[in-house]
Amino acid sequence: MADRQDKKKVTFKLREPSAHEVLMAGSFCDRSKTTRPLKRCKDGTWWTTLRLDPGIHEYRIIVTGIGGDEPGPATRSADRPGIFNCVVWV
Repeated sequence: MADRQDKKKVTFKLREPSAHEVLMAGSFCDRSKTTRPLKRCKDGTWWTTLRLDPGIHEYRIIVTGIGGDEPGPATRSADRPGIFNCVVWV
């Protein structure tokens, strides 16, 4: 595990003005037990910043309780048939 100095700040953003809640689950927050809420800006953008160890991390953005994919040209990884995670390299 990397020490605090090796960790990098990574900001995740999603524009979803009609959402009531946006959560993130990922390999960095034990997907089976923990989600991280994103903060909402006035323009409908949701965001969070995490300090992540160098390496590859998989995550999902959950919008209003329904699993959804992050828009844009994100890299994907198959989690199980028909379900894909987003991937971020740090």
